[in-house]
Amino acid sequence: MASTNQPSPMAWQRSKTSRWIDQGFVWVTAAFGIGVALILLVIALRVGTDAIPAIQKFGLGFLTTSRWSVNDEVFGALTQIYGTLVTSFMALLLAVPIGIGVALFLSEDFLPQRIQQPIVFLVELLAAIPSVVYGLWAIFVLIPILKPIGDGLNSTLGWLPIFSTAPSGPGIYVAGIILSIMILPIIAAISRDALTAVPAELRQAAYGLGATRWETIFQIMLPAAFSGIVGGIMLALGRAMGETMAVTMVIGNSDTIKSASILSQGSTVASLLANQFAEAGGLQVASLMYAALVLFALTLVVNVLAEIIVRRFSLKL
Repeated sequence: MASTNQPSPMAWQRSKTSRWIDQGFVWVTAAFGIGVALILLVIALRVGTDAIPAIQKFGLGFLTTSRWSVNDEVFGALTQIYGTLVTSFMALLLAVPIGIGVALFLSEDFLPQRIQQPIVFLVELLAAIPSVVYGLWAIFVLIPILKPIGDGLNSTLGWLPIFSTAPSGPGIYVAGIILSIMILPIIAAISRDALTAVPAELRQAAYGLGATRWETIFQIMLPAAFSGIVGGIMLALGRAMGETMAVTMVIGNSDTIKSASILSQGSTVASLLANQFAEAGGLQVASLMYAALVLFALTLVVNVLAEIIVRRFSLKL
């Protein structure tokens, strides 16, 4: 008697085709992943090669001096590095708690679906607004609103170094706030996707053990979605550190660090490149490439630290 467990020729052929498709998908995705890594490597090599004249002349002193003189061919990017880090930190400080709060509000069914879905669409739409529009809005709307607030902070808390200068309109604090508005929808949208991807069984198990809604959110949902939330924050941080037009329009573009006050004018690496690259030549181009290489390195270090944090947190769970 013939065995009934043998697959039919048609089923065997479908299984073989499915294996080919799976293997092809693996190879295609691997090729794209390797391609992205190669593109990043080529970019880094090109920027690093063009920056060699400045690296040879200024060395690490480029990172610790703030003088940027085109006429004397003396360049230092401390002001721009400081401005990049401070504005990015301010943006995260404001956007992360609000963004995660928005993500929780839009993923936990606090609202009916017919109201929640349009709000989700509008939040995601904010990420698509061009940066120059944010910059113009900041100039004509945000700066007039923030100027009296800055004056009040300087008059009442001027003894603190971060409020020690009187605001003149554009400044570091304006750039930090506009960056927080720009990265807020990125954090909110990605965090919401991470929260909605958590298996429903985890939520039901927590409720079954007697956990309240907020205990479930803070002890189950957020830890389970932690890696996705951190990924969204890192993507937003990359946007903040590399943002060009909006920051250039509102930060003041000062080449010196006059004080530690966030109310003073400043500059970032991205705004420096936007302002000077079109008319640069010779050693100035190499110095701008050196500054771009530093920005590239900063984003790489931040992402490596984020990966370490996620892995350590995952091991504790």
